[in-house]
Amino acid sequence: MTPDFTDPAVLLAYDAFPPDARKGAEALRALIYEVAASLPDCPEPTECLRWGQPSYVTPKGTALRIGIPKEGGFGLYAHCQTTVISDFAQTSGQAFTIQGNRGVLFRSPADIKPDLLRQMIAHALMYKA
Repeated sequence: MTPDFTDPAVLLAYDAFPPDARKGAEALRALIYEVAASLPDCPEPTECLRWGQPSYVTPKGTALRIGIPKEGGFGLYAHCQTTVISDFAQTSGQAFTIQGNRGVLFRSPADIKPDLLRQMIAHALMYKA
């Protein structure tokens, strides 16, 4: 179950997203919490703002951020100095638009493929383990 927003600044960030991007961003948020709940020894992510974007952090992982790329749509980002995105790019084939070693971009909520993204999200949430 996806928790309610507890940080007013995070809710404001979501409120600022265009409607279609917000729908997709909220689907990614729900998927992050779902994956975290399925991992043994993974605490619920802390939701906060980093670089003005909703971010999800665990003590054993690297932050995942949700934001709006310049090109439009929405994206799921990991720290560029980790291998989270590059590892995912090698295994996901042509299923997604990858932005370097920074993020996965989506044009619409229909572009989210939860079964494929779960592995990347789990990798990020437990990156330091």
